[in-house]
Amino acid sequence: MDKTPILYWMRRDFRLADNPALTACDGRSVIPVFIRDHSVDDLGAAPKFRLGRAIGHFAKLLEGKGGRLILRRGDALEVLRDLIRETGAGAVTWNRLYDGTARDRDAKVKKALKEDGLAAESHNAHLLFEPWTVETQAGGPYKVYSPFWRAVRDRDVAPPCRVPDLSWPGDWPESDRLEYWALGAEMNRGADVVAEHLLLGEEAARDRLEAFIDTRVTDYKDDRDRMDRDGTSNLSEPLSYGEIGPRQCWQAGRRAMEQGSKGAETFLKELVWREFAYHLMFHFPRIDRDNWRAEWDDFPWRQDNNDAKRWKRGRTGLPIVDAAMRELYVTGRMHNRARMLVASYLTKHLMTDWRVGLRWFEDTLVDWDPASNAMGWQWVAGSGPDASPFFRIFNPETQAEKFDPDAAYRDHWLKGAGAEEFARAIPRSWPEDPKDPPPVGLKEGRERALRAYEDLKG
Repeated sequence: MDKTPILYWMRRDFRLADNPALTACDGRSVIPVFIRDHSVDDLGAAPKFRLGRAIGHFAKLLEGKGGRLILRRGDALEVLRDLIRETGAGAVTWNRLYDGTARDRDAKVKKALKEDGLAAESHNAHLLFEPWTVETQAGGPYKVYSPFWRAVRDRDVAPPCRVPDLSWPGDWPESDRLEYWALGAEMNRGADVVAEHLLLGEEAARDRLEAFIDTRVTDYKDDRDRMDRDGTSNLSEPLSYGEIGPRQCWQAGRRAMEQGSKGAETFLKELVWREFAYHLMFHFPRIDRDNWRAEWDDFPWRQDNNDAKRWKRGRTGLPIVDAAMRELYVTGRMHNRARMLVASYLTKHLMTDWRVGLRWFEDTLVDWDPASNAMGWQWVAGSGPDASPFFRIFNPETQAEKFDPDAAYRDHWLKGAGAEEFARAIPRSWPEDPKDPPPVGLKEGRERALRAYEDLKG
């Protein structure tokens, strides 16, 4: 057996359980390393802040087991080569990512390390199904969710892999100090408020999954759209940072379904919706930048504007929209029904380019995920694959009556404790609540959007 150390290059896989790249280190002295390269520096404020918390939490977990997490900054390949020279490591292992930037970087790293005579292995920890393993009968990628779901729902999913027996080197390479990276610096004064709402670490994620399966999954199909209830899994945050794996979630959901839970299949469909987003991003890597449907390039969306600024700040004058945007700013998350509602309002009533909203979410979501964010915005806007028709325009008042019937959600964020948290979190430069009416009447906004759509169709 090779006795040289092995570098475990961490990215979005902050867990010990079901971690194939870490399991591949079994029997060898392992040096975990996290590299702050351009992919980290390019993150929005909230995702970067949340990543810093994930790094710190996992570093303490390793320290409790006698290990360390080595932090370095720079180009990934150069850093890895430096560590190989310093430690005598004979191999590097990591878990794959699927956005275009990460794929290009990782391919460059793997090719170069192999040319250097090193073993370089990548693994799947982030998805249930590798994007290239799911094809239509014609041999191409799926572009519609329903047949994608039918293609994978009965597939065997590998069981979560075991936690390896870890051993550590006698001598550790030098490491940066996490506090010097200041990954939360762009959060202005909101970091402490958002921190109170984080679901941080592998143990917390596992507990949340177990509680959801035990107490909420049965009613998930009905409750997941209720903004006034804790009816969702709330696992998007730990899934994004790899503090829990999709196979762990799938396994728990399948068990619940086999035991007769009526909401379990809906939960599995949501996991596969995430898979579908990555399937699309892998095959169409510009989905986060370009209209999926080229004809939408001619749609008269506005770029960033004063109405969009009011939307970002939760000050449109529409209670349900403002409540949702304040939930986002305080917690770094937003109820999924609310995400669709506020996206529809921005792109249709306010006639604002979906990329304006995508960038705001990219900056403010602690559960930000490049694939789900891009697909979600294009789906609501009508410009994407398998998109909701543009003429499906959410009415905020009707949505509030249906999914927040007693106004509990709105009251919390506009009048109650949530409003107080919002006041503590926002930049001091933001103005006080305006008394202005909404930027556009709901009927007027709907009619304006539909006229533009008809003009686009010709």
